[in-house]
Amino acid sequence: MSESPVPHEPPIYRRIADGLRSRILSGELRDGDRLPGENALMAEYAIARATARQALAVLINEGLVVPKRGSGVYVRLFKPIRRHGSRRLSREQWGQGRAIWDADTRGRPFTVDEVEVTLERATEDVAGVLESGEVWVRRRRYSVDTRPVQLATSYFPAHLVEGSAITLLDTGPGGVYARLGDLGLPPAHFTEEVRARMPRPRESHLLDLPAGTPIIMISRTAYTSGGLPVELNEMVLDSAAYVLQYDFDA
Repeated sequence: MSESPVPHEPPIYRRIADGLRSRILSGELRDGDRLPGENALMAEYAIARATARQALAVLINEGLVVPKRGSGVYVRLFKPIRRHGSRRLSREQWGQGRAIWDADTRGRPFTVDEVEVTLERATEDVAGVLESGEVWVRRRRYSVDTRPVQLATSYFPAHLVEGSAITLLDTGPGGVYARLGDLGLPPAHFTEEVRARMPRPRESHLLDLPAGTPIIMISRTAYTSGGLPVELNEMVLDSAAYVLQYDFDA
């Protein structure tokens, strides 16, 4: 009878990473806590600096921690935002003056900044969707629990929304969909396309993304009951901050 092979012990940097991961997932190390640095790991485990760096790199690549230049490596845990694809866009939500983000955050504090509203010539892709050569564009960034989680850029046919609050920084209760309703153009149907890619430099900067973190791209078009496209919204989401939920019948 042949003997069972003795399993190989994982390398030391893996064992160190496993131990730190366990401390994070158990709650011993919490969001924002600083991990032992390279010098501390070298002293505790009698290892070389390269090995200590490898151990920390494992957790950085998993997205559990984030390095801060000149400061150290910190735990980056975050309760995911559950984004319900259809419920958040119900007319009951924005028709009663509630922000769509209230449905996403469920009482968690959120802020909107980097807001910019401009009148622009539509790109070929945008013009093809909205059937308009000139568009009002609203750009903004959303943060939850002080963490940037999403960038959004909305386009509206200029001839439909000219002179409305959609062209102002503050759109009022219910946001842009409530204002479209005021114009007699309430959204009645939405389509969304979802894909993933690596972020561009500006996106990484505005979302404060650790290296190697992909983003989720969601492109949503809003239509009136008559099939008229009234908004194209292109969203960039920190993939580590979201759970996308879609409910449908069999």
